[in-house]
Amino acid sequence: MKKLIVMLLTACTLQAARAQTFITRDGKISFFSKTSAEDIKAENKQVFAAVDLSKKTVAFSLLMRGFLFDKQLMQDHFNENYAESEKYPKASFTGAINGNVSNTPGKYPVTIDGKLTMHGVTQPVSIPAVLEVQQGKVSGSASFNVKLADYKITIPGAVKDKIAPDVAVKVSIVCNPLK
Repeated sequence: MKKLIVMLLTACTLQAARAQTFITRDGKISFFSKTSAEDIKAENKQVFAAVDLSKKTVAFSLLMRGFLFDKQLMQDHFNENYAESEKYPKASFTGAINGNVSNTPGKYPVTIDGKLTMHGVTQPVSIPAVLEVQQGKVSGSASFNVKLADYKITIPGAVKDKIAPDVAVKVSIVCNPLK
């Protein structure tokens, strides 16, 4: 009888831990560069994200070629000259959630401290975010700036006035429980 109770408690604990991990493969990350000469925006709707509420961790991964632009020429220049997508095909982020968050329905303003890797460079970042638990899902949103020079992304002098040195980034995810 004791073995049965221990097995049931173990199974319940494992199920509870699993129920606190949420994933998506279609998260969204967009960026926007505003200058007096030109505005540039792009969006990637193929972002993998995982949120583990029990461990208070998050992870993101995306292919740089997944960013779509309004103009094909901008997309080509981004992949060939700036992101160098063949050499650096992915960007990723791993971080720890600082702040109170649980699987109880509600909105949770948090800060996520972690490491952003892009263009072969990893930098520590601290990102204010909002996590929302509702209907068995975890949604998340965040806005922050990325300084291109921090990731060794150089802008040629001929187009310096068309690309902002700091790019505004927005993240939006809706994650389902890991099954």
